[in-house]
Amino acid sequence: MTQTEFLNIVMPFKDKVFRVAKRLLISTEEAEDATQEILLKLWKNKKKIQEYKNVEAFSMTMTKNFCYDKLKSKQAQNLKIVHSNYEAKETPLHKQVELNDSVNWVAKIIEELPEQQRLIVQLRDIEEYDLDEIAKMLNMNNTAVRVNLSRARKAIREKLTNTHNYGVK
Repeated sequence: MTQTEFLNIVMPFKDKVFRVAKRLLISTEEAEDATQEILLKLWKNKKKIQEYKNVEAFSMTMTKNFCYDKLKSKQAQNLKIVHSNYEAKETPLHKQVELNDSVNWVAKIIEELPEQQRLIVQLRDIEEYDLDEIAKMLNMNNTAVRVNLSRARKAIREKLTNTHNYGVK
């Protein structure tokens, strides 16, 4: 097998080899080294390459095995398998329930606020308008908006504290 034939067979999946190595070894440098090692092994065994039905699949298996060996070796004490670093992105059900409860409590407390405070909290904290925009919308001066917002937040905080501390301070 000539160098050109080898390159035509191996180069199309060289990046896949790197990505598999990167996923397993985490470190970009380690993945680059692994990719070079795999390509070197393929080159050394270029006479046997044509015996394989799917050279790409064989290379992926070689990459996976090489990376696992690297992870197991004493030389790679500081490397970790990605799966051991995996953290579920989903919030556990009990946390979702707690969050929903908290949101519902805050919504109830906001409903009990005076209309002007309720509207200002909605515009500022939920709709995320800035104070100048709220002042223009409600035809109020900026200071009045800030005072009402402060009072509303204080009322919400106090009611939440009383609710979650069961009235004990």
